[in-house]
Amino acid sequence: MTRGQTSGVPLPGAPCGLRESRKRRTREALLHAALRLFLTQGYDRTTVDEIVEAVEVSQRTFFRYFVSKEAVALAVQEAVDARFLAELRQRPASETPFEAMRQAVLHAWSTLPESGGTDMTPELRVRAYRMIESTPALRAAHTRRTVGLEQQTTALIAEREGIDPEADPRARVAVAAFSGVMRMTGQVWGGRKDAGIDALRELTELHLDQLGPALSGSRRVA
Repeated sequence: MTRGQTSGVPLPGAPCGLRESRKRRTREALLHAALRLFLTQGYDRTTVDEIVEAVEVSQRTFFRYFVSKEAVALAVQEAVDARFLAELRQRPASETPFEAMRQAVLHAWSTLPESGGTDMTPELRVRAYRMIESTPALRAAHTRRTVGLEQQTTALIAEREGIDPEADPRARVAVAAFSGVMRMTGQVWGGRKDAGIDALRELTELHLDQLGPALSGSRRVA
């Protein structure tokens, strides 16, 4: 082999690393562009053509990363849900199901940047979540997706507790109660124009704290 000549064999992992980095940057660019267009001119009035034009890529490239406009709009919440499940799997076995779910959801938003799921600022994540709550089509789609999340959460809780979710309904009931409180919390928070991540955490803690008393006793005013 002469000086300056190479064997033609790439360094292990180098091309793959560069390729994955480019793919990640393209996906992030599409996500950012889509959310900014949604927030500026509205979800319903934004087209895929406008999104790809903003990033200067083709529609074919867009559909490599997102199956639809709806998918890109829900990508932030999908990342939060995935982080919630990851956190739940790591919770100590000594925690009760409710405490494990509570801690997992409170950590999900704050640790999302560390998970590599997105590099968006907290403000943009907040605005994306509020957009879902204020757009009927997206809120309906998110509600449908929640069914799948509840099923996965039920399976994790049942595994933690060593029970069969098909024969023992306790895991399903616990997850249903928790999910109901979380949906209500999101709706209340979404109605607050100036609310941020801290407000979401505070509302989540407040409403989850009321679940036990609400189910176990009466608070009727004499």
